[in-house]
Amino acid sequence: MTDPTIDLNADLGEGFGRWQLTDDDALLSVVTSANVACGYHAGDPSTMRRVCELAAERGVRIGAQVSYRDLAGFGRRAMDVPPRELTDEIAYQIGALRVFARSAGSDVVYVKPHGALYNRCVHDEAQAAAVVEGIRLAADAPLPVLGLPGSRLHEAAGAAGLPVVREGFADRAYTAAGTLVPRSEPGAVVTDPGTIVKRSLAFARDKSVTSIDGRPVEVDIRSLCVHGDTPGAADIARRVRAELESAGVRVEPFV
Repeated sequence: MTDPTIDLNADLGEGFGRWQLTDDDALLSVVTSANVACGYHAGDPSTMRRVCELAAERGVRIGAQVSYRDLAGFGRRAMDVPPRELTDEIAYQIGALRVFARSAGSDVVYVKPHGALYNRCVHDEAQAAAVVEGIRLAADAPLPVLGLPGSRLHEAAGAAGLPVVREGFADRAYTAAGTLVPRSEPGAVVTDPGTIVKRSLAFARDKSVTSIDGRPVEVDIRSLCVHGDTPGAADIARRVRAELESAGVRVEPFV
């Protein structure tokens, strides 16, 4: 029996101008994949370029973290965007990040929606299809799509011939149905480092997570997210990686 393998990803470049949210330098020393904000929920051209350069130097894979156009709400507010307009905005964000990734000697090798768009695409077939069409419009090769297992996004991506990568969240609470607890509800964000580590090991070794009401939920993932805006994110990510490797889990990129 081979050792389990998992990718460790984080949302990076989530600042704007002089305001910085994520500790990009520290996190890029730990994670294997970087979900880089593309300017719609966070990020700006200089931040995008800097993060791409750091990621390329350290062999970290670069992914486009696409979002609704919502800087004020950090991409976490529900929005109704016409499908064709959303397709264009997804393509625009990927194209912008690709310029900086390629200038750093790397490339954008996957796509992950952010925040409200991520959660909307779990259930909304039309929005999911628009995201997938935007990826196809921007890419000259099929880009893997990072998302929640069983989501409409993954269904649309698979139907379009795009690889899908199943993602889990070490620091987010789950419902018994295997979806994320909305951030507006108590306990939606897990902040205790010990609990985050325990959940990470369960994802990797047992393919399961405990729901917010205490029930075991079967979740088979290939990539594990530690949010970059969680307090102490870099230290938590280091501890997660160290504990995974100590437990015989190989931590390496999915692409």
